[in-house]
Amino acid sequence: MVNTVRQDDSRQGPPVPRTGRFYIYAIVLVASIGGFLFGFDLVVIAGALPFLVEDFHLSAAMQGFAVSSAILGAVSGPLCGMWFTERLGRRKTMMLAAFFFMISTIGTAAAAGIWDFAVWRFLGGVGIGLAMMSSPIYIAELSPPHLRGVLVNVNQLSNVIGINLAVITSYFFSFEGWGWRWMFAAQAVPVALLIAGLLLIPESPRWLAARNRVDEALKVLTRINGKEQSEQELKEIEKELQQETGVFSELFQPGIRTALFIGVVIMIFSQVNGVNMMLLYAPSILAEAGIRVGSNAILSSIPIYLLILLTTILAFGLIKRFSRRGLLITSVLLMALGHVIMAINLQLHWPPMFTLVPMLIGTGSFTLGLAPLSWIIVSEIFPNRIRSKALAVVCFFLYAASFVTAQVFPMLTNWFAATFNSAAGVYWIFATICVACAVFSWKMVPETKGLSLEKISEFWRDHHQHKTGQASLE
Repeated sequence: MVNTVRQDDSRQGPPVPRTGRFYIYAIVLVASIGGFLFGFDLVVIAGALPFLVEDFHLSAAMQGFAVSSAILGAVSGPLCGMWFTERLGRRKTMMLAAFFFMISTIGTAAAAGIWDFAVWRFLGGVGIGLAMMSSPIYIAELSPPHLRGVLVNVNQLSNVIGINLAVITSYFFSFEGWGWRWMFAAQAVPVALLIAGLLLIPESPRWLAARNRVDEALKVLTRINGKEQSEQELKEIEKELQQETGVFSELFQPGIRTALFIGVVIMIFSQVNGVNMMLLYAPSILAEAGIRVGSNAILSSIPIYLLILLTTILAFGLIKRFSRRGLLITSVLLMALGHVIMAINLQLHWPPMFTLVPMLIGTGSFTLGLAPLSWIIVSEIFPNRIRSKALAVVCFFLYAASFVTAQVFPMLTNWFAATFNSAAGVYWIFATICVACAVFSWKMVPETKGLSLEKISEFWRDHHQHKTGQASLE
């Protein structure tokens, strides 16, 4: 069991100078635009889907393909990103992601049929894969240890803001004809902001140090933490780099492979838990339940998206106050409760409006815990030289799981409805998955709150020497 990691007395870290705080906040704000585009790009399809079904005459399988084509592209993003983040750097990889977002924006808005629409969505998915691999790494590598969880969660907040604006944009352009094309074209504005912002921010100091560009790394660290603290931090970075080879096989060394296993499983759980499907298919789920507001199912889903915005903001305080493991376990158990209520609701045919209750419980719990913590944990548990390689493997499984779930969900729902006259069985499956995630988190996930990235790396290198499976950081 890998669950005991004691933190030292310096876990709160030295104070960051005010100018350094403003600097790191500005950097994180720019980097998190990638998270915004991730949320916007994946959810805008929820509002466009009813119009795509009508225009392109889509079957249930093709509806799943229209949604999951971007996720399929995201699967290939980490495979490319593994090389780009290492050779070009974190910042340039985010710039490349912005390029894919731009061509996808233009292509999807002008698509003449479902197949070319899917191709442009696929390319946008490549951008998602690159952005969501490089952005969390970049933010984690620049953040002071005691602020890292909160700052990485800015990426999640940006993601949720993107989701909400996608819903609002979808509703605004929810008219016949070219309305759905404007939904996708609207993405051009944040893409342009991302490109402009990336021209102004620095490269990751840990990537610079790994490339022997020590003076540049020290300059960036000094601007964030001040001279004395930065020199000490740079020494720790250089010490760790000397103990690492950076080759792919290092991922499978004792200790590190445990971290890799935990990262992969946590990310798979973050996609197959069912809540993402509630977000991607919210208008369709509510419409099938018989809910209509203003004759438009998109509007009826707005409470769900507003709730996840509120809970993501609340998550900042929870992440700062509570342990990673405790918040993670509580989150997934509440998600399981939401699925159980949804299943009972569908089995007993409660009033359609009640469908909102389990959806609010599930999505709120997800964004309070599992959604931000999955990215925080995987962005901090790997050593410096192999962090991008590890994230590539983790994100590959993340998007592969997301693709399979998005593709199968409408077909599985239809099968349960046709066979048992209710889709309740789908939610019983999701509830079981959430309980399994809670057990896994309790048994396997270590506590890393307040620790430097170098201290966490040391923990994994030393972990395999402990015969009992318990490990600690003194």
